[in-house]
Amino acid sequence: MEIVKLAPQPNSSLYEQVAAEIRRAIADGEAKPGERLPLAKDLATVLGVNTNTVLRALHVLRDEGLLEFRRGRGITVAGTLERGSVLAKVHELVELARKHGYGTDEIVALIERAS
Repeated sequence: MEIVKLAPQPNSSLYEQVAAEIRRAIADGEAKPGERLPLAKDLATVLGVNTNTVLRALHVLRDEGLLEFRRGRGITVAGTLERGSVLAKVHELVELARKHGYGTDEIVALIERAS
């Protein structure tokens, strides 16, 4: 996976920039599903940021469904950018539905009726 040192961007935080760089690598096919990512400390060194910044970005990408954390196996690419986009929308839907008082069963029923 080819990662380049980040150039400071005033409108986004460093962890968002790190996440964007890893998303780009996944979208460009540099990091394919099943591939293991370098250690967070190694990514931090290459990118010129703190290890905690990289870890925060990796957690965001895990929550988006792009990465998978496995004890003893490290962090691997779990899916494609398209899968991550769909999962992000699912999270938005669940958050919106819960805000309006819907439970899990009701959300599932709504999705089944829509499909």
